[in-house]
Amino acid sequence: MAIADKLVLQRHRHLKWQSFDRLELVLMILCGVLCFGFSLSVTCDIVTRTIGHPWLWLQEVTSTLFIYAIFIGAAVATRRNDHLYLTAISEAMHGTPRMIVEIIIRMVVLGVAFVLIWYGYLNYIRGFGSFRLPSGTPIASLYAIIPLSGILIGLFTIEQMVNGIRNGFDHPEPPEQDLAIPAIDTTRIGTQP
Repeated sequence: MAIADKLVLQRHRHLKWQSFDRLELVLMILCGVLCFGFSLSVTCDIVTRTIGHPWLWLQEVTSTLFIYAIFIGAAVATRRNDHLYLTAISEAMHGTPRMIVEIIIRMVVLGVAFVLIWYGYLNYIRGFGSFRLPSGTPIASLYAIIPLSGILIGLFTIEQMVNGIRNGFDHPEPPEQDLAIPAIDTTRIGTQP
């Protein structure tokens, strides 16, 4: 099984376009790299402070990696139906009521995406007037990911709406395959062979 098969979720396949699978893969890898970088920078920050020679710029790196991981993760989770989605309400319904609830939920998510795009862009533009210390980098570098995340969330939500209206939202998922766990012979415990 290739890494792409493990990272691109096959659940809710009827709501996804295959052409976005590569984008999901890239975003999942990017999330992993950002989380690893965040963990590494926190570790380095702790070590350098403990030995008495703190690297002050590590706090900027840590916060940037954390913020980027959150917003990219929110976009990926939207495609995977793991975030910004109220499954308990809609999965209890079938037919037309489910279609209506699913569309309403996705319209709300589209509204959230629009807010992220609009106000994220405004914050990004305004962020060129404030600077992070000690590097002097414009704070806009933190805000750049917010409208991009909104665009991705909106794109994935539209993908789900179009496919849900076309294919229906109510598709039973195939059961996940359980891994076989070998039995342990307990009759031989405590005895010598």
